[in-house]
Amino acid sequence: MTAIACLRILFNAGESQPGEIPRSKAQAVADAFLKARWRAPRKCGAVAPLAFVLADNRVETLDPAEMQALAAELEQVLFPGGEGGEICLMTFQGDETAVLKFASLSQKELAGLVAGKGYGGAAGRVHVITADAVESVPSTHEEARALAAEKAEAGAADAPLADKASKTAKAPVAPKAPPPPPPPPPPQTGWWGVYDLSANAFVASLIGMRADLLQPPPEDDDKLLKRDLICLTDAQAALKAATFGQILVPFGFWNLTTQSALDAYKSRLSRYPLDQQPRLVATIYGTPREASLGMLQQMRAFLKGSFAFMDLRVEDATFPIHGLPPELIDSVTLLLTGETEFDRMSNIQRFAERKNLYEGKGVMQGVAGVATRAELEACRAAGIARVQGPAITTLLDKPVAGAEGAPIALS
Repeated sequence: MTAIACLRILFNAGESQPGEIPRSKAQAVADAFLKARWRAPRKCGAVAPLAFVLADNRVETLDPAEMQALAAELEQVLFPGGEGGEICLMTFQGDETAVLKFASLSQKELAGLVAGKGYGGAAGRVHVITADAVESVPSTHEEARALAAEKAEAGAADAPLADKASKTAKAPVAPKAPPPPPPPPPPQTGWWGVYDLSANAFVASLIGMRADLLQPPPEDDDKLLKRDLICLTDAQAALKAATFGQILVPFGFWNLTTQSALDAYKSRLSRYPLDQQPRLVATIYGTPREASLGMLQQMRAFLKGSFAFMDLRVEDATFPIHGLPPELIDSVTLLLTGETEFDRMSNIQRFAERKNLYEGKGVMQGVAGVATRAELEACRAAGIARVQGPAITTLLDKPVAGAEGAPIALS
């Protein structure tokens, strides 16, 4: 079982104090801090503005002392000097659904939690960490009401019995206010920014599943197909507002070889606006080393009506690009794998050694899963065209809006 928690950052009302990280940059600073502290095989990532999920698949519950120490240290990073409560951090532990719902709470709802009012969601363990203290607070409205009742009973027990009876007789019974409706669940998808190292600018956005921040993607093709269809639907909706750059949408390699899956894809693609085709990229994940020429030609023929470009996402740095004809594919993206930094750097180097082959075919090289500044700089030094991953952006709510900006690792 995987233990998961959500860490939220709440800015209190008021002006920023000297030394405080600007609120506009708090997301990137907190994300970089957590990735440096919450090391593999544990996972962490941003799932909403100022909301970070932490996961550890080796334990059933996270150590409260470690969580408190981590949050308290982050508080000092964001607000050095402990000048007094401009920022408070909250950790929430529960199941995956509850954690993601907690991640979607507004700043107003978070303030209600800090005040001990609870929220309209599933129960969990909530700790509030400020510069001065760490305390547990009720997670739900029901817990808050029960705690208030217990305190009222304890206070009443200390009062004279007659006085208590008098107050009980005279006090009007206030009607219970209905609980506020629970917040809508966060979207299942988010967006990774794609950065062009030669242009030093953002050029595209890749849609992905938020669940991948908590656990590895499933291996079953049927489950992968359902994820792809969600991404296709959400990407289509985003096209109305997202006017900048290319939009990358994932397809499972083996599902593109199965007629029932092709029919499911086709039902979604029939809704795609034709005028957006020139900026759309189909990125085919799970591409095996032995992908046949015939398979790839059929995929290109199927996708070209809606997608101007086709990208192969591979995990083999020595993918045999030499066996493919020019103009069949537009790019190959290496998904970084490996438990150690040495393994990941070695994969970048082996991929880059084939740069002349790729250029001869007119195929662009990219690297995905870039997680550190060292990996980013290795890609730049090797002449890799495009990079994406947690060192470039967090998982965003919307596609990147413009070319300006720098990868998180360089901010």
